[in-house]
Amino acid sequence: MHLDREHCVRAVQSKDARFDGWFFTAVLTTRIYCRPSCPVVPPKAQNMTFYPSAAACQQAGFRACKRCRPDTSPGSPEWNRRADLVARAMRLIADGVVDREGVPGLAARLGYSTRQVERQLLAELGAGPLALARAQRAQTARLLVETSTLPMAEIAFAAGFASIRAFNDTVREVFALSPSELRARAPRSGPGTPGVLTLRLPFRAPLHPSNLFGHLAATAVPGVEEWRDGAYRRTLRLPYGHGIAALAPRPDHIACRLTLSDLRDLTVAISRCRRLLDLDADPVAVDERLRADPLLAPLVDRAPGRRVPRTVDEAEFAVRAVLGQQVSTAAARTHAARLVTAHGKPLDDPEGGLTHLFPDPQALAAVDPETLAMPRTRRTTLTTLVRQLADGDLHLGVAADRAEARARLLALPGFGPWTVDVIAMRALGDPDAFLPTDLGVRRAAKDLGLPSTPAALTARAAGWRPWRAYAVQYLWATDDHPINFLPA
Repeated sequence: MHLDREHCVRAVQSKDARFDGWFFTAVLTTRIYCRPSCPVVPPKAQNMTFYPSAAACQQAGFRACKRCRPDTSPGSPEWNRRADLVARAMRLIADGVVDREGVPGLAARLGYSTRQVERQLLAELGAGPLALARAQRAQTARLLVETSTLPMAEIAFAAGFASIRAFNDTVREVFALSPSELRARAPRSGPGTPGVLTLRLPFRAPLHPSNLFGHLAATAVPGVEEWRDGAYRRTLRLPYGHGIAALAPRPDHIACRLTLSDLRDLTVAISRCRRLLDLDADPVAVDERLRADPLLAPLVDRAPGRRVPRTVDEAEFAVRAVLGQQVSTAAARTHAARLVTAHGKPLDDPEGGLTHLFPDPQALAAVDPETLAMPRTRRTTLTTLVRQLADGDLHLGVAADRAEARARLLALPGFGPWTVDVIAMRALGDPDAFLPTDLGVRRAAKDLGLPSTPAALTARAAGWRPWRAYAVQYLWATDDHPINFLPA
């Protein structure tokens, strides 16, 4: 995108917010970089240059605009859509892997050498993994400075900086303000609760919240998730501790309230909440492709901007997909709640009814299969899955190779195409995952005049690629099901 100069200039001159996060505009005369929708008067075209990431702008010596705050723009949808090395690396960096394990840890997770990873990121993004992680630390620091009353020394280490000096130098370089000046400019708020942060998660409009939050609320596992006071709330297992996220839809952002046992988990918690709600999607590109099918177009026009509800824990979702095989949504919730009560890690929630973290694969692998109240074949499917996850033979995280993960899932007993594609859609984040055998999809297809047999529907859906997972959301929306409606 940033290489198409004419396209970028037009986007900046029209202040088109759809391109925020796709590329960044650096102004040669002021040495400031902005998002395309910056409200200031656009610079002359000859004074603009374009970069694919905030890190590349910073590395080239530009500082962030104080008006449009380009470091807070939505993430590039490229990293969710693509499955190549660069996309997998970017998802891992967003999940804080470089801060916790360094560049060698990032390369090891990807199965490449450190040199290969650095070369690929530099070639495409103009910045290596350390620079990308540094830009992310700067944004985390800014959030903590502006939304908490923590001392600066605590913020420095919570944001991932190795020293207070590095924290001060980076903040000054990136934002042209010292940390204390940033705090002085921030809106005043009342005294906060220790470990609790309130922030706004941006997204590209349009966003249709009903199916997104309706699905999460309707399938919520008691003790782990709930809908309360207009917000979806759930527990989070994080690298340094645990947390609780409360997410509520607003017209131009998602209101996010995070309660963290360790503030070093802030970056990871934000990344997982964004991934859960598919906030880095490009709804305009998705809807334009789906509107090209005349039978699908009325669904898109009726409620544009549908997202794919994903997950904050890929292993958890895979387990829940197995529990939901051939049973109702209510029965799947009951099965999952039993596992949570018996094997989940308890936690306190002073603000609501959340009681546990969902049990991890290691805990579930230690469960006596005879205690599981389910048919023997599904019991075998579940125990085989959790053993593979616990042993590290099956990877479903943000760095997973989607094709390899699909193949491994299909090789497990009890895993058919429907289960594999649901996991691909919700856990692996594949925007092109498709469910032609799903009863709701087939019923909706028939009502619209689309082919309803799996083979014929798959052939018709070739024109919807690479956004077939979003087409599934539109097809499900034709069904009178509680997952399609925002709870009261």
